[in-house]
Amino acid sequence: MNNGWDSSAQAWIDSMGERGERGDWGRQHVLDPVMMARVGRRRFGNALDVGCGEGRFCRMLKSVGVKPTGIDPTRKLLELARERDPAGDYQLGRAERLAFADASFDLAVSYITLIDIPDFRAAIGEMTRVLRPGGSLLIANLTGFTSACGDRGWVKDVDGEYLHYPVDNYLREFPLWLQWSGIRIENWHRPLAAYMTAFLEAGLILKFFSEPEPVSGQAIEQERARRVPWFVVMEWQRAG
Repeated sequence: MNNGWDSSAQAWIDSMGERGERGDWGRQHVLDPVMMARVGRRRFGNALDVGCGEGRFCRMLKSVGVKPTGIDPTRKLLELARERDPAGDYQLGRAERLAFADASFDLAVSYITLIDIPDFRAAIGEMTRVLRPGGSLLIANLTGFTSACGDRGWVKDVDGEYLHYPVDNYLREFPLWLQWSGIRIENWHRPLAAYMTAFLEAGLILKFFSEPEPVSGQAIEQERARRVPWFVVMEWQRAG
C-alpha cells in the first residue's frame, strides 16, 4: 500500500529535528501537554504506541515510568526510533492487525495516526482487543473540520492575510493527499461521528474529551490556532 510514508520518511525526520525534540508546532504546544496529563493521571505499567514513527512519544512515555512498545509500518522511521532509543521495543506492524495477545497492555496510544489508516474501524477494534480490562485508549486526532479541506488550507486575501478555513463535504469519508516541507502523504477525512460510533461499537467508555488550545508558542501562532478547531483528544476505557 502506497500512502507516501516510505518516500516521505526522511523529510519527516528532517522536519522533526535532529533528536526529535522539536516536533511539529501542534504536538509541542497543543497536544503534548494534554496527552501527558492524561498519562499522568493513572499508573500505566506498559503501553502500545500505534504508529510510533521515530519513537518520539514512546520516549516521552518512558520518561514518566511507562514501558512502551512502538509499532509502525515505515521501516526508516523505526530504524531511527531504535537508534535514538537502543533499549526500546520498536516493531514493524500495522494497526489493523496487531501481533499481540489479548489484554496485553494497560494503555494504547494513537497519536495522530487514525488519519493515516484506511480501515480505522479494524484498528480501533485491534487496539481495544489488546487492552486489559480497565485499560485506556488515548487518542489524538485531527478534527474533521480541519481534515475536510486539509488539501486546500487557509483562504487568504491578496495580501496573504488569513481570512478563514474552509469546510466542505464534511459528512463524507474520503482520502486526500497532503504536501508540505518535502512530505507527501495520504490522509483520511472522516466526520467525528464516524470515529465516535466506532469507539462505542468497540464497547469502549468515554472518559475524557477535549478540543485543546495552545498553551505555549508564539502569540501570533496561538491566535491562529484558536481560530480553527485543529485537534481532538479523547480517552476511552475498556470495560473492567
